[in-house]
Amino acid sequence: MKLHVINSPFNEEQVKLLNELLPKLTREQRIWLNGYLSAPLATIDTIVEETKPTVKPFTKTVTILYGSQTGNSQGLAEKYASALKDNEVDVTISSLATFKPNNIKKVTNLLLIVSTHGEGDPPDQAIQFYEFLHSKRAPKLEHLHYSVLALGDSSYEFFCKTGKDFDEQFAKLGATRIVPRTDCDVDYDDVAAQWFSAVQQELLQQTDKATTSTTQNQTAQGDTTYSRKNPFYAEVLENINLNGRGSNKETRHIELSIEDANFHFEPGDSIGIQPENDEKLVDALITALQFDPQTEVNVFEETLPLKNALLKKLEITVLSKPLLQKIGAFTVHQEFTKLLEDTSAWKDYANGRDLLDIVEDFAPFTWDAQQFVELLRKIPARLYSIASSQKANSEEVHLTIGKVSYETNGRQRLGVCSGSVAERVQIGDSLPIYVQKNPNFRLPEHEDTPIIMIGAGTGIAPYRAFLEEREELGIEGKAWLIFGDQHFVTDFLYQTDWQRWLASGTLSQMHVAFSRDTDKKIYVQHKIEENAVAFYEWIEQGAVIYVCGDKKSMATDVDAIIHRVIEQQGQKTPEEAKAFVNELKKQKRYQRDVYLHSAY
Repeated sequence: MKLHVINSPFNEEQVKLLNELLPKLTREQRIWLNGYLSAPLATIDTIVEETKPTVKPFTKTVTILYGSQTGNSQGLAEKYASALKDNEVDVTISSLATFKPNNIKKVTNLLLIVSTHGEGDPPDQAIQFYEFLHSKRAPKLEHLHYSVLALGDSSYEFFCKTGKDFDEQFAKLGATRIVPRTDCDVDYDDVAAQWFSAVQQELLQQTDKATTSTTQNQTAQGDTTYSRKNPFYAEVLENINLNGRGSNKETRHIELSIEDANFHFEPGDSIGIQPENDEKLVDALITALQFDPQTEVNVFEETLPLKNALLKKLEITVLSKPLLQKIGAFTVHQEFTKLLEDTSAWKDYANGRDLLDIVEDFAPFTWDAQQFVELLRKIPARLYSIASSQKANSEEVHLTIGKVSYETNGRQRLGVCSGSVAERVQIGDSLPIYVQKNPNFRLPEHEDTPIIMIGAGTGIAPYRAFLEEREELGIEGKAWLIFGDQHFVTDFLYQTDWQRWLASGTLSQMHVAFSRDTDKKIYVQHKIEENAVAFYEWIEQGAVIYVCGDKKSMATDVDAIIHRVIEQQGQKTPEEAKAFVNELKKQKRYQRDVYLHSAY
């Protein structure tokens, strides 16, 4: 292809430059350039007109629904809604908590972005819609065109289960996929962007990859802030153990400098830390593998020595079923095969073990260094609730990190991030961090709204941020803290802070449960039960309930007690109590920031 001045809108000098450039472009570069130049000018109307012979069932109206526990799904939903609006699409965006389930009958094009919480559970926001869609009341949805983006964590057995369940149920009800469901692991940015590009191409009825390239280009150009992919290196200002001598625990209070980071966060948000593996564990693994640590491997489009890849890039401490299945292709060890065939057997083995155990227990393997690293995923960032108010500490952020330490199979194990913070990170060192927004764990908009804060162990962290914020704003409304740990003498985290806030009126009342100080173990749920009358009165006064801590034990038991208190004090049936709690969640009056401990 050659341009001439007489048949183009360019002058002679421009034609000369273009004729020099165009023959040197690859096909992909031409497609990218075409999309880059045409996208700002294109509208859906002109695209539709150009493709009249092909009738597709898409219109310019799209509904985006999200179900988010920590804010990831919401963040993606808002980002993609903005991108579609820029292409003149009429977008409606809503949380599954506020979306009326029966209105699904009125939706034509649906994008659902939903996370999976814990062991295959829907996030709190999504429970009501999930139950509706799987009930007999769910309508036929032959008119609906949809696509699901599922967020999850492949270290759990039921990876992306909520997204898979929604996807399958929509199909059973007669809906048609716009593009196939995409399942995202914890490092989801690139995979999610590919899903959205495919969706956008279909919605805009484009036949080439221009939209993909344009979207990715715009995202790259707009990403000027610190993020998970571009963390800020924060200097460690303080690193102290909050537990007293003789405690069974080690809980670190970390203060980080965020000067020049331009971070903006609110109480309830988290800080993500990009950790590195323990060098001693990496060395032991390489020795067991009988690999040269300087062997170069390609990891995520980067070439680096094997030791650096295992130290800084790849997860080596968590054994998931997908990983074990991949490893199975490189061994003929009969015991390993038996392990995979028995559900309880592989779970029992994987609990508390890591890749070094696998290599030592089931050698030999047929892999080389490159094949080995290709089995592994990126080290996931570790999220920790912020334990300070930015209004009170504008250039610092405080974290509360419990050291994970245990012994399995004759070897001491440490949490990847918590072990590093407790044993290796010194004042003056830097940690790569970013802010993780959590719009589902927020102080109420109205200052006079009562708040009930329930937490155990490091679950106390966000409440320190809550009360520091309220103190800074001069709020002295009703605030009730229920905190639990093992021993009063050694484990009363931030005790002087709570006492100061009780004295000033920032905190109006506090109940504590120290489980190991008496013969009968007392936990936070027992304190709720002991104060059931007052607890229900606060709910009737409009209180917002917050729960933060371990999901499997504390949060599950607290949830059961809350249902029981509402049932008994409100004289409701179990079904009525459940409906009441669901309504509290819908109104954001029951918010949970709960987690499962996993190699932290």
